[in-house]
Amino acid sequence: MKIALLGYGKMGKTIEQIALEKSHEIVFKSTSLAVEGDLSNADVAIEFSTPGAAVKHIKKALEANIPVVSGTTGWLEHYDEIINLCNKLNGTFLYASNFSVGVNIFFAINAYAAKLMQKFDEYEVSIKEIHHTQKIDAPSGTAISLAKDILKHSDKSGWILDEKNPDKLTISAIREEDVKGTHIITYQSEIDSIQLQHEAFSRTGFAKGAILAAEWIRDKQGVFSMKDVLKIEN
Repeated sequence: MKIALLGYGKMGKTIEQIALEKSHEIVFKSTSLAVEGDLSNADVAIEFSTPGAAVKHIKKALEANIPVVSGTTGWLEHYDEIINLCNKLNGTFLYASNFSVGVNIFFAINAYAAKLMQKFDEYEVSIKEIHHTQKIDAPSGTAISLAKDILKHSDKSGWILDEKNPDKLTISAIREEDVKGTHIITYQSEIDSIQLQHEAFSRTGFAKGAILAAEWIRDKQGVFSMKDVLKIEN
């Protein structure tokens, strides 16, 4: 498989290493906002850049008729615009806030737990996410995805960052040196607490999941998620 890397930071370099180990070929690399160059030799584009660059990266690939796998977070106010463009061009797009297989299993566990806990009003739910100090967006895209599944089974009106509000789901975002990503969901009552936690030890899980998604999506058309790749039911 011939891969275009749109974004060549730490994640891009990890994806490159694993892709080469799997006998894939990197035919394009870009770190620039403009994404100068020709993508036409690529079978698929994997986009891990920055919130400010992601939309231009994705549009460039879709307009070149290249399937796109995107893992950049913090740009989702433009999500509908990208989906509309993908559909207009009969293109292929897969976005995930987190490509780790373990995290996607965690998403499914979280959704089930939220449905189960819905009837127990004595438990207050909250989310804590911990990432490295270079992470630009807060809360993380993964935390927002977890929150969305919790809110489907809650009477709370939305989520709030680093504040307490009885009508909102609190997400705490902590930044520490060299933390790859930890997400903790807590259900707490006056007498006990229940916690669900996922901790990433390296970027390898994210990179392997992105390559798995790229392998899966290259011959398909439409808009997909990691649930489709992993065949995880809601």
